[in-house]
Amino acid sequence: MVPRGLALHIQKVGLLVISEAVYLSPGSILRKRSKVPPKPAPPEPRINERIRVPEVRVIDEEGRQIGVIRTSEALTMAREREVDLVEVAAQASPPVARLMDFGRFKYEQSKKEREAKKHQVNVQLREVRMKPKIDDHDVDFKTRTAAKLLKRGDKVKVTVMFRGREITHPQIGKALLDRVLNSLEDVAILEKDAMLEGRHMTIILAPDKKKIAAKARAAAEAVGGTAPVEDDEDDEAITAAADAAPIVGEDENDDDVADVADEDDDEESTGD
Repeated sequence: MVPRGLALHIQKVGLLVISEAVYLSPGSILRKRSKVPPKPAPPEPRINERIRVPEVRVIDEEGRQIGVIRTSEALTMAREREVDLVEVAAQASPPVARLMDFGRFKYEQSKKEREAKKHQVNVQLREVRMKPKIDDHDVDFKTRTAAKLLKRGDKVKVTVMFRGREITHPQIGKALLDRVLNSLEDVAILEKDAMLEGRHMTIILAPDKKKIAAKARAAAEAVGGTAPVEDDEDDEAITAAADAAPIVGEDENDDDVADVADEDDDEESTGD
């Protein structure tokens, strides 16, 4: 007879093994929860009494070097000037400390970081999807949608989705992607050539900033120095399609649904 304590231990180990198997099993929902942990914030410099070394090389508020003095003397100097003693180079020998208003320094740094973030361009990878059996009008619409996204500064993943027996003719998808690429050569550069992944053939385009800027300047000069409003800008349908273009990486569930629909179509076509 197994002792009760040992039985409970075996039961806990079994549950742990099962939970790990579920976590690592392919297609498990739990597997999607794993994320890269955020980077830890950089450590703040030591200030005032937190500086434990016996002596430091001191720099005053104007950037002038005072010299190497005892840390206690440097702290006294900081109090007399109503500033902080901040260790700015802990690895130096001796460490370098500066006299400054640390609170104001942190405020200025955070202000600079906020200003820098305002000017950062958040480049996203958006996707434009089409099927092999697409008419010319729709190809033009999809191409103009991709152009709209590229002019906004986003990268574009152009995807041809094969369904059923269409996958046996990948050359049709390649020709379609080449057609789109040729139409966008004045605003885009090819970042990733055509690749067949499962039932999807894709290319990735990046905005060519020089070509886009040159095209805008040429158009402005043609109308006397005023940048013209393109037809795309006035076309609400194009704008709406660009706004609705999925961000790659945030629509995994949509891809799963599409794959299931494709499988259903295959079964129906096979049954016929």
